[in-house]
Amino acid sequence: MKRYLLATACAVALGVATPALCQTEAAAQPAPATDSPADVDEVIVSATRRDEKIQDVPLSITAYSQEELTAKGAVGYEGLAAETPGVVLNRPTANFNNFTARGVATNGYGANLQSTVAIYIDELPISTIGNTTVLDPNIYDIERVEFLRGPQGTLFGSGSLSGALRILTKKPDLSEFDVSALVDLGIADGDALRQRYNVMVNAPIIKDTLGVRVVGFYRDEEGWVDNLGTGKNNANTLIDWGGRLNVLWEPTDRLSIKFLASYENSNPKDSGLTDPTLGWDKRVSDRPDQFVGKLTTYNATVDYQFDGARLTSSTTQSKFDQKFFVDLAGTFGGAIPFALDALGYQDTFVEEARLVSDPGGKWDWSIGGFYLKRRLDVDYQYRSTEEFLAARGITGIPDEYYNILYGHFISHEKAVFGELTYRFTDDLWVTGGMRYASVDSQGFTEGGFNSDYFVRALFFIPGPLAVTAIPKSTGVKVEASDPSWKFSVSWRPMPNMTTYFSYSTGFRTPVVNAFRGVPSSIDPTDLIIPDGADSDDLTNYELGLKGRWFDGKLNANLALYYIDWQNIQVQANRVSDSIQFATNIGGAVSKGFEFEIMVLPTEGLTLGLNGGVNESKVTDLTAAEAAISGAEPGSRLSFPKFQASAYINYRWALGSWGEANASVVYSHIGSFPGSFPNVPGNPAATAPTYDYTDAWDNVNANFAVAFDKFTVGAYVENLFDEHKITYVHPEAFVASRYATQRPRTIGIRLSYDF
Repeated sequence: MKRYLLATACAVALGVATPALCQTEAAAQPAPATDSPADVDEVIVSATRRDEKIQDVPLSITAYSQEELTAKGAVGYEGLAAETPGVVLNRPTANFNNFTARGVATNGYGANLQSTVAIYIDELPISTIGNTTVLDPNIYDIERVEFLRGPQGTLFGSGSLSGALRILTKKPDLSEFDVSALVDLGIADGDALRQRYNVMVNAPIIKDTLGVRVVGFYRDEEGWVDNLGTGKNNANTLIDWGGRLNVLWEPTDRLSIKFLASYENSNPKDSGLTDPTLGWDKRVSDRPDQFVGKLTTYNATVDYQFDGARLTSSTTQSKFDQKFFVDLAGTFGGAIPFALDALGYQDTFVEEARLVSDPGGKWDWSIGGFYLKRRLDVDYQYRSTEEFLAARGITGIPDEYYNILYGHFISHEKAVFGELTYRFTDDLWVTGGMRYASVDSQGFTEGGFNSDYFVRALFFIPGPLAVTAIPKSTGVKVEASDPSWKFSVSWRPMPNMTTYFSYSTGFRTPVVNAFRGVPSSIDPTDLIIPDGADSDDLTNYELGLKGRWFDGKLNANLALYYIDWQNIQVQANRVSDSIQFATNIGGAVSKGFEFEIMVLPTEGLTLGLNGGVNESKVTDLTAAEAAISGAEPGSRLSFPKFQASAYINYRWALGSWGEANASVVYSHIGSFPGSFPNVPGNPAATAPTYDYTDAWDNVNANFAVAFDKFTVGAYVENLFDEHKITYVHPEAFVASRYATQRPRTIGIRLSYDF
């Protein structure tokens, strides 16, 4: 495990945003026994669908190796977000994740809207829309993680409006048997036990031809939030388990066939959202809010090396079952029971084929096609409680569910794409790319029933509910066909410095509101739900510099960007009944600066500073758009104006028997609004849910000793036990709307590598 400790010379960057500067040539390879400055920043990424040095790619990328993730103990999205400049993770609770990049968000939730950052596990896009469960995947034994900032529509589709996060799993090693294991035990908030167990076995079946790699993991992490409604202490416990089987067959030096099967069952026992008025880490709901996800994936990838080009075909079939159980009683101030128990069943098929030229000539090119078909079945079950129904004398239904709707949605995305690079010289090249995509989505109602529960419950009217059957129906099919463009110029004024200018565009699919045209049953004077939202469009202009100086002792990545976002899709809620809807408003501008700087002043010592400055606000808004959305001219988007991290890492030899490593990371995220300021439908009134996150700081510290095959480490997260608000939910129906920092967590990590 010496390479584990050697990696931590840069692994502290996981607390910030410079790990890409620290990796060595070919991320899949072990770190060398000595790491000379000349090796630093030789990072290989595949963001352009070919393996390239990160310094030669004309876009902002932060990359993480498995060694760095392990050193920090990062096992999910929380371990990635604060480490990447220009990125914020809006995470109300486990399995409820929404990344924002470069200020492209009107709130941190985005109900019914396609995510602005695409999340991929290998070739499978797993990000969907704002009010569905989004799995927080285990990231043990991965090849690397790449976070691409700015629109990635040409290569990664309509969901990558402001960026793409790629989690790339490791392939089997066909030459050597290997076993590794990692145990992480910790205590949060004085009594919440964290248990994380991971194991990997790699075995060549036929040397250099056929091999398998098996990964298993289990997490049992007790919560720290007390639910006063259910009486459960440490209610937000997480149980997460699963594994991967990866088989690789290389019958010739040209042909490679890989099969991957994976399963993950992530089961948070309750939400982590809190209500500060109830006290420290307290929440209330009548039953646990649950956002459970079970993801099963099968993938077959075939690579064939022609003379001069490589053909890749990736076929993926996945099934994602989810629970979305949430108490909605905050809609009426808790006066009556009102909750949603939704069950979702999602089947996705993805096929991508691409042909990519070998590097090294005047021309580099890639061309490909993409097809996605997704079916999502959802059972919407709105409930009261049997005790309340009996107390009010409300009858007419067999159980506590007063409104049930069965439906499904079918969506497709078809695209062709290509990129072309021409090198005038070794130090000057241009790249152009285009993706033409056609997307469609349609909803189908399969049946169910409605009732007058709200009227009877709110106005104390006993008797049988008036139950109305919901007939089968076919919804409006929404379609869009749009190109995404990319152009860049790269210039290397000196051997170790690359500058670039890039222009790129992106869009999202249109949205149809489920309750379009429906008036409020509580307040008929409230606004009528609009039909939906058209596609929005985003254009990103970027200047960047990537370089290393003084024999690799000073490394920096810098990016300056300007984003023009037009016809913006926004989420809003009708006040009287909290019904979600989507609409469009005119435009916004986001502009900013990102930096990643690392210094190696002496042997074993690493210093780093990184972060970003951003200004993003609404710039184009009509009076009608302001009235329906709650926005104002000049309204800030949901993103901090400033974020930064600083770190120090030192490693030293312990004689001939081991090495030690110590690191400290400080991170800061500025305050930002959780939504637009006004009430949709009543722009003269400030929304009761309008609020800001806190500006918050975090300090993590690590110490580890590496022997031949074992590493023993100790860590503390949130050293000063800060308790700031990191997320504000924009909807009134959730009584507990605030997420806070995880309490101080102290633990040990034990790892073994055969």
